[in-house]
Amino acid sequence: MAGGKACFDDIYDQADPRAYFTRLAPLGYEIPHHAQPVFRRVAAERAALDDGLPGVPAVLDVCCSYGINAALLNHDVTLAELYEHYLSPAARDLPTAGLAAWDKEFYAERRRPDALPVYGLDISAPAVRYAREVGLLDAAFTDDLERSDPGPELSRALAGVGLVTITGGGSYVTERTFARLLDGARRPMWVSAFVLRTVSYDPVVRALADRGLSTTPDTARTYPQRRFTDEREQRFAVDAVRALGGDPTGREEAGRFHSVRYESRPGVSGRAVA
Repeated sequence: MAGGKACFDDIYDQADPRAYFTRLAPLGYEIPHHAQPVFRRVAAERAALDDGLPGVPAVLDVCCSYGINAALLNHDVTLAELYEHYLSPAARDLPTAGLAAWDKEFYAERRRPDALPVYGLDISAPAVRYAREVGLLDAAFTDDLERSDPGPELSRALAGVGLVTITGGGSYVTERTFARLLDGARRPMWVSAFVLRTVSYDPVVRALADRGLSTTPDTARTYPQRRFTDEREQRFAVDAVRALGGDPTGREEAGRFHSVRYESRPGVSGRAVA
């Protein structure tokens, strides 16, 4: 347990994503599914914005692990189909090199014509290495921005980033990471984030505001993330949500973590999130 929340560190240090999908499937991990249409829409809006700089702005997925959000953004595939793919007998029996070769074909065949450049940031070197090898990420970085400023390679890459996305990492990265990303921006940088209701996003909102971004939450709904591993984890989540002034009725009390969606853009405030 990490602060009352189950720890899954071991599934991110594997050479390929099979352990990730095997562990999370029984828990019904689904937040990338909910983020898929949102990220596609927001990324298309950001790409269409003329910011006066050459080239298409890249998407930077924070806590990207094996490139799941990149897969869903740029390929005609669903999260359910990824579970099916990686849990199949064919995938189970392959060595990592064989799985990587299969995945290159799998994703290449499903590549969308409007695919955008996607960079990945995650401290797990094996995870980002695999995502890079199979073509999900155009660049991958393992800089720990909670501890230090971006290194030279990430600093150069940030110059081309127009959108930052995050789904499962809101419990692990803080305003320090977001501040360092925004401080390295060279073109207008938007942020689209799904954050568990067990943590406060307020420090990030303030850090973004200090850098000219206004943040609007989606107040119409919440987004289920996954089932709890046990009663202890559920008690932690219920207590954490209440401590932040939220109501766990019908959400955490019903057995699942829930996330709130936040959209941050330069100079935009009070805009309804669709």
